[in-house]
Amino acid sequence: MGKCHTGKTNQMTNRRSKLEIYIDILEIIRNGTILPTRIMHGVNTSWKPLQRMLRSLINQELIEEKESEKNDERTEKVYGLTEKGQSVLIYFRKAQGLVDVKKPVEIMNWR
Repeated sequence: MGKCHTGKTNQMTNRRSKLEIYIDILEIIRNGTILPTRIMHGVNTSWKPLQRMLRSLINQELIEEKESEKNDERTEKVYGLTEKGQSVLIYFRKAQGLVDVKKPVEIMNWR
């Protein structure tokens, strides 16, 4: 299928985990995308699941919800990464670097 935000190939047999989607959301916000609809498109999800994920990230103090400073009645809320959210991203980048997330060819072809 297509590629998700982080550049990983997303196949039906290799779907992203919730953790990967949450990390993608944090990355997107860190990269400057703060509007909820743009975040939704960036992680390739629908509105209701995105709202649940954003609420969870807020409750864990990884992102913060702010009032939009623009006079756009369509967008009332914007999102920013907290210091804790930045630390989580650094931690996961280091962990990813330590673990080879690709499956060896022998295992992929084994059935």
